[in-house]
Amino acid sequence: MAILIVDDSKFSRSVTESILNLNGYHNTVPVASARQAFAYLRLDDVSEYRPDIDLIVMDIIMPEIDGMEACRIIKANTYYKDVPVIMITANTEVQRIEQAFAAGAMDYIPKPLHEIELLARVRSALKLKKEIDGRKAHEQQLLTLMRELEQAKEQFKRLCSIDGLTGIPNRRHFDEVLTKEWRRAKRNNQPLSLILLDIDCFKSYNDTYGHLSGDDCLKQVAQAISQVLARPGDLVARYGGEEFVTVLPATDNPGGLFMAEKMRCAITSLQIPHIDSVFSKILTASLGVATFLAADKSNLLLNPEELLRMADEALYKAKKAGRNRVCSC
Repeated sequence: MAILIVDDSKFSRSVTESILNLNGYHNTVPVASARQAFAYLRLDDVSEYRPDIDLIVMDIIMPEIDGMEACRIIKANTYYKDVPVIMITANTEVQRIEQAFAAGAMDYIPKPLHEIELLARVRSALKLKKEIDGRKAHEQQLLTLMRELEQAKEQFKRLCSIDGLTGIPNRRHFDEVLTKEWRRAKRNNQPLSLILLDIDCFKSYNDTYGHLSGDDCLKQVAQAISQVLARPGDLVARYGGEEFVTVLPATDNPGGLFMAEKMRCAITSLQIPHIDSVFSKILTASLGVATFLAADKSNLLLNPEELLRMADEALYKAKKAGRNRVCSC
C-alpha cells in the first residue's frame, strides 16, 4: 500500500508524512512538485512498469502546475484513473471545491491539517480503492471465464462438426453447409454442384484387411480428396461409412465432373492394394455428380435433399457402369 504525497511545502510534506507513518502507513512517497509526481508515476514512460500507488494526497496550490491540473493529467492516464486523489487546500470556497471534484479528486482536506480528519479521509479513500481493486479483479475473472467459455463453445462446435475418424467435416456439418450454399446459389443465381463418392467394394476390403486397415484407408482417402479442393468455399465431408460428399459452390456441371475425376484419380494414385476387389487390384471409387442451376426455371422447385438424391442416382449409374468412374445425373 503506497501513498504519494505531492506538496511544494517541505514542512507540509513532513507533517503529512509523519502523521501517516505514525499511524501505520509506512509506505509513503513525498515529492515537491507535480512534475516530480509525473516522473515518479512514469507518465511519459512507454514501458509496462508503473508504481503501485493506492492513494495520492496533493496540495492544490503549487507553482508551475497546480494540483487541479496535475490531478486531471494523472486521471487521464488509464493506469491511474481509479487511484483516489485527496486535495489539500486552504481555500474552502464552494466553487474551488467543485473545481477540485471536477478535476477528478474524490475528497479534500482543509488546511491546517488535523490528524483525526486526515486519517479518516485516508482510511475512507483506501477502503474505496480496495473495493475498486476487488471489483476490477472480479470483472477480470469474469472476462477470463467468458473467454474460456467462448473457447470451449468454439471447441465443442468444432468437435461436433468434425468426423472423429477422418478429421474432415461430418454429415451434420455438410447438411448445414449444403443448406447455406443452396440459398446462396438461388439468391445469386449461381450453379451449385454436389459430388457423392463411394469406395468400391469396401466391405470386402474390411473383410480382407481388417477394420483397423479399413479405418486407415478411410483416413487416406479423406486426405487425398481434401487436397484436390483449391477454393476456401469448397467442402468435402464424410457422408457415412465409406461414402464422402463434396459441395462445390458456383460450379457448373462440367466443373463438377472435372473435380470428381480429379478425386477419382487422387484415390487410385494412392495405390492402396485391394486384392479381393472384382474391379481392380487397388482401391478405387465411384462418383456421382449433380448440379443445381438457379437460372434453369425447371429447377426452381428443387431443394437440397433433391439435389442429394440426384447425386445418389448419378453414383448408382457409375456403379452400374462398372465402378471406378464418374457419372452425372
